[in-house]
Amino acid sequence: MSGLPARWRGRDPFVLLDTDFGDGRRFLATWEAWRADPQRCAHLHCIAVLRLPLGRTELRSLLNDTPWPVLANELVNAWPANTPGLHRVGFDEGGVTLLLALGPVAARLSEFVAQVDAFVVDDMRSAASLAASPLRLAKALARLAAPGASLSAGGVNAIETDALRAAGFVVDSGVHEGTLQATYAPSFTPRRAGTRGSRAGCTDDRHALIVGAGLAGCAAAWALAEHGWRSTLFDRHAEVAQEASGNPAGLFHGTVHAHDGHHARFNRAAAQQAHGIVQRALQQDAVAGSLQGLLRLEAALDVAAMRALLARLGLPPGHVQALDRGEASQCAGMSLPAPAWFYPEGGWVDPAGLCRAYLRWAGTMCTWRGRSEVQRLERHGAAWRLVDGAGQTLAEASVVVLAHAGAALALLGEPVWPMAPVRGQLSLLPADAPGQAGLTLPRIPVAGYGYLLPAVNGQAVFGATSTRDDPDPGVRTSDHEHNLRQLALLTGQAIGLRSADLAGRTSWRWAAADRLPLIGPVPDAALQAQAARQDQPRLAARHPGLHVFTALGSRGIAWSGLGAQVLAAGISGAPVPLEASLLDAVDPARFACRSARRRGSTS
Repeated sequence: MSGLPARWRGRDPFVLLDTDFGDGRRFLATWEAWRADPQRCAHLHCIAVLRLPLGRTELRSLLNDTPWPVLANELVNAWPANTPGLHRVGFDEGGVTLLLALGPVAARLSEFVAQVDAFVVDDMRSAASLAASPLRLAKALARLAAPGASLSAGGVNAIETDALRAAGFVVDSGVHEGTLQATYAPSFTPRRAGTRGSRAGCTDDRHALIVGAGLAGCAAAWALAEHGWRSTLFDRHAEVAQEASGNPAGLFHGTVHAHDGHHARFNRAAAQQAHGIVQRALQQDAVAGSLQGLLRLEAALDVAAMRALLARLGLPPGHVQALDRGEASQCAGMSLPAPAWFYPEGGWVDPAGLCRAYLRWAGTMCTWRGRSEVQRLERHGAAWRLVDGAGQTLAEASVVVLAHAGAALALLGEPVWPMAPVRGQLSLLPADAPGQAGLTLPRIPVAGYGYLLPAVNGQAVFGATSTRDDPDPGVRTSDHEHNLRQLALLTGQAIGLRSADLAGRTSWRWAAADRLPLIGPVPDAALQAQAARQDQPRLAARHPGLHVFTALGSRGIAWSGLGAQVLAAGISGAPVPLEASLLDAVDPARFACRSARRRGSTS
C-alpha cells in the first residue's frame, strides 16, 4: 500500500492520509508493520476520515476477530467520543499518532493542516462526487502533498486520472489489481497559501528554548519531546507552577453554545484531549484529581430545550448530557437549584502536579533551568538569544517558545494584542467546616456561579473572583464575600460561613479579549505591513523560529495539552491536530488580520 513500509524509512515524520478509516483494520495493519520494521521512521502520523459516527462498542465488535488483538484493544480503549472536529490519539509514547476526522471527505480535506507523504483513496470516484468534481478532489489532495508523495487509489477512470495529472500527480501506466498508483511530482511550481503544515522551517538540531514553567511551558516541553525535540525550560522561580498554575485545584470541561462557534469548538476539542492527559497523570503519576465528570448549571434553558440543542449540534452523551434538576442533584450528591450540563469527560486536577507530570513525560528531552529570568530576546543570525538582567546570554537556539503569559509581551516589544491580566481570588476552608455550616460538598465539581469542588487536600475550594486592572496581591475580605454570594447561588442555599473563617489564594491569569489562547509563530508586523494580503492569518509574515503559547486565561488545564500539541506540530512539521479554521482563530496574527479586514471593508 503506497510503497509502505519502505517509503517511511529515512523520513521523519512520515504522514499517511486515508480517506476512509472503515473498520480500522488498515490502520492496525499499518501500525503493526511500523512496529515490526527495525528501519521505521521515528514518528508515524496517520490521518483518517471517519465518514459515519462509530462508537466504542461498535468498534470493539468490528475488531473482535482482528489478527492484532493487543493493538485493537489499545485503539478501542483510546477511542474518542464522536463529536465534530479532529481527534488526536497517540500510541507508543508518541511514535504513532492517529488523527481522526468525522464527516464527508471533501469537507475534511479542506480543514487538514499537514504535509502528506502517502495517500490512500479507496474509491476516488465516490470521493470526487462528494467533492463536486474530480479536479477539485485532486487539487485538495495536491494541496496537502509533500514532494514525492505517493497515492494509491481505487475506483479510478479516465476522468479521475486526468484530474490527478492536472493537479501535479504523475500516474503510473495502467491500473494494477483495480488500484492506480501515482506520485506527486508537478512540472509547475505549486502555489501554497502560507507555510502551515510545511517542514521547511524545521531545524537539524531539534532543540527549542521555552520561557515559562506554568502549564503552557511544561506542556510544550512534553509535546515537543513526543515529536522528537529537546527543549530547555527557563523560569524565574526555583520550581515550576509558582504563579496561576500553583492553585490547589482547577477544572476542565467542554462548552455548549447554540452557535457552536470557534470558542465552543476549541473548548470541546481541548477538553477531550485534556481528559486523556489527566487520566494518564492520575494513573501513572498519582497526581491529585478526579475524572468522574463535572456539572455546569444552566440558567437560561429548561432541560427540554437543552436536549434539543444537543440533538441539533450532534453532541453525543459521551461528551455532554442535559440533566434536569433532580438528575443533576443526584449526580452531584447534593441539592442543586437548576438543571445542568453534565460533562462525563470533565473533572478536576492539581495543576502544579500536572505541570510536574508533563515534565516527567518529557524526561531527558527537557532540561530545567530555574531561577533564570529572561529580560531580553535578541536575534543573532539564524538564532534567538535569551539574555538575563545582567546582560549575560542564558542560551541561544533557532527556535524559541514564549510561554510565560503577559511577560512574553515585553520580550516581543509590546505587540498590539488585546491581552490583559485578570486577578482571581479563590476561597479555602477546612473540609469539615462546610458541614458545620450546613453545606454539603459535591461528589464532583459543580460550576455555573463560580465553582465548588469536592474536598481537595482536606480543604473546601470555591470561588473565584475575576477582575481586570487589579494589581492587588493580597487576599481580600470583600473577595471572600463575593465568593460566598456566588456559592449561595450555585447551591441554592443560605451559606452559614463567615469571610473571616476563610483562607485564600490570589493569582493572575492572562486572557485575550476574544477568550481564546495565542498559539503559534509570532507575526512580523513590519513585513506584514508590506504584504499584498494582510487579511488572513495563514498568509501572515512571521519571525522565523519564534513562537508564543499564552493567554490561557482560566482554562489552562483544558487548553494546555491540545495547545501544546498544536504548537509542537507547527514546529516539527507534523499534522496539526486542529482544523484550519480553528487554527486561524488561535493564531497570534488574528488581531492584525481582523484590523486589515475592517480597513478593507471601510475603504
